[in-house]
Amino acid sequence: MAADSSAGAPSTWPELRVADWTATRETLHMWMQIVGKVRLAHAPLVNHWWQVTSYVSPRGLTTSAIPYGSGVFDIEFDFVDHRLVVRTSDGDVRTVALEPKPVADFYRETMRALRELAIPTSIHASPNEVEEAVPFAEDDRHDAYDPVAAQLFWRQLLQADRVIGEFRSYYVGKVSPVHFFWGAMDLACTRFSGRPAPPHPGGAPNCGDWVMEEGYSRELSSCGFWPGGGEEGAFYSYAYPEPDGFAGHPVAPGDAFYSKDHGQFLLPYEAVRTADDPDRALASFLHTTYEAAAVHGGWDRAALEDDPDRWAHRRPRHPRRRRQGS
Repeated sequence: MAADSSAGAPSTWPELRVADWTATRETLHMWMQIVGKVRLAHAPLVNHWWQVTSYVSPRGLTTSAIPYGSGVFDIEFDFVDHRLVVRTSDGDVRTVALEPKPVADFYRETMRALRELAIPTSIHASPNEVEEAVPFAEDDRHDAYDPVAAQLFWRQLLQADRVIGEFRSYYVGKVSPVHFFWGAMDLACTRFSGRPAPPHPGGAPNCGDWVMEEGYSRELSSCGFWPGGGEEGAFYSYAYPEPDGFAGHPVAPGDAFYSKDHGQFLLPYEAVRTADDPDRALASFLHTTYEAAAVHGGWDRAALEDDPDRWAHRRPRHPRRRRQGS
């Protein structure tokens, strides 16, 4: 059982050691791949595979509306009541309990729920971007589910999503939503310069190189949160293609560093959690690492960036903490 530092009232930035919930995280990763592949099976392609992601919700992670026939459905991991909820625009609902169970059982129960809702779905029923791609129907090794850890993970995502969303608002060029990719299991937001990029070499395990080529088809700066890095997860930021001088660019806060092994800047989650001002610490990392890509990549920053409060003088003022870190 993961330690709950909240004592009944969760900390704004909760503590969750990677080592304390590894088995649950690996099981959740497979469950999330199943749900993500359902969305992939029904949603039309959007550039860089944006149609396959999930989004942080008030209760967990949701696919948002997925088209089917003349209606829609959605699937949500509810980490409050610990259930997978499948809803249709016809008003029908099915649930699958989030509890200790093998991936194979979760897969069968989720597919059955879709059939009962008259949404029969066929997916590529093996995981991507992991070294051992055990078919979902045969996976009896991943079966852990710690509800405390799952909820703390979601609360980590709530905070990361909030601050990254604020960072996103300073960009008026092409920029992704803040969304959750189930392949690598990370929350991400990506800014684009507007220029094409060289073909990505690929190399992700059990994932076609053409998948990465689509994902990295335009020059970009991407940031996000990965729950599997460091002691408590890590925030990251990288550029593709990486421009000369990127790795040596000064970034903040002091705990941030460039990892040659990963080819990106990293900031331990615990460094943010324990900072005097966690929001500002993370914002400074997001802004300065983006600058590393934009400055050394020669991006047209005057055309791509703007003040999110540029219309404040024309509308009623609502208090909002500004967290620009640069």
